[in-house]
Amino acid sequence: MRTHRRFFLLTLGAALAAPLKSYGQGAGTFRRIGFLGIRSRSTPENPDVYYDAFVDQLGKLGYVEGKNLAIEWRFADGKYERLPQLASELVKMNVEVIVTHSSPGVRAAQRATRTIPIVMTAVGDPVGSGFAKSLARPGGNTTGVALKFTDLMDRQFELLKALAPDASRVAVLMNPANKATVPQSPRDLQRSAKQFGMQLIPVHARTAEEIKRGFATMTRQGAQAVIIAGDAFYAGQSALLAELALARRLPSIGWYRDHVKAGVLISYGTDTGFLYRAAALYVDRILKGGKPDRMSIEQPTRIHLAINRQTAKMLGLTVPPSLLLRANEVID
Repeated sequence: MRTHRRFFLLTLGAALAAPLKSYGQGAGTFRRIGFLGIRSRSTPENPDVYYDAFVDQLGKLGYVEGKNLAIEWRFADGKYERLPQLASELVKMNVEVIVTHSSPGVRAAQRATRTIPIVMTAVGDPVGSGFAKSLARPGGNTTGVALKFTDLMDRQFELLKALAPDASRVAVLMNPANKATVPQSPRDLQRSAKQFGMQLIPVHARTAEEIKRGFATMTRQGAQAVIIAGDAFYAGQSALLAELALARRLPSIGWYRDHVKAGVLISYGTDTGFLYRAAALYVDRILKGGKPDRMSIEQPTRIHLAINRQTAKMLGLTVPPSLLLRANEVID
């Protein structure tokens, strides 16, 4: 496959692009941090591109596991109910920083400690969720990178309509274990669907097996397309989601560009790998004495649009040239 992409500028882009010496100094002391992960461990056989991006960025900052850094990994394996116990384990290990992602991860970490710094990433509305007092001055022990959800669902419906204009019944796959999986109320979702002449079919799934059953359910209910909500567990299910959507011949749109690489038709959302790299910058600042209550929470300034033209062809869809011109990434 051939991938074309334009760089996607975020608030922290300049920091990530800066010369290594600007950030790597002072990383020689052995440090210990904790990572509270929603998904499973990254392995060569089943890599997690987001965890790997975090570790890679730490390496660029001068922190190398086993050399001057220990990362205490704790993985919930998609079981959100395990997060409180895993967070408590990290606190008992007296790590210097806890890194986590998704609202349930931050909530579990905050309940476990109010003193150990917490770096969050890929979290929607940290102020509304009560994780921080404000974006500029978070207060407390939590800072990091937040998603900017404003109007994203409306735009996803709009993009889906452009690619599949005949789709009138659209399923939305959501994880009931994560209340922030869709940043809008059911009424708002219905409003978004209605303005594009679509009827909404909510489908809930929290495990791989439930995802499989969910696709069977949406097919039985006459869904003609599917929106895959942003969720930390779903982020690690790229191949499964793409396979099921293609098997059911459902045009699909999600939040993660890596889903599109696996075969999902289109994604519109934040470049999540960038957010995990940005989290490493926050860790570096804290290990060098920075105080999380004084570190502003950053948000993406631009959204990434990716299209899999090969999937479109398999579904018998034509991607409008205007949409191809708007795309940051097109996969053939």
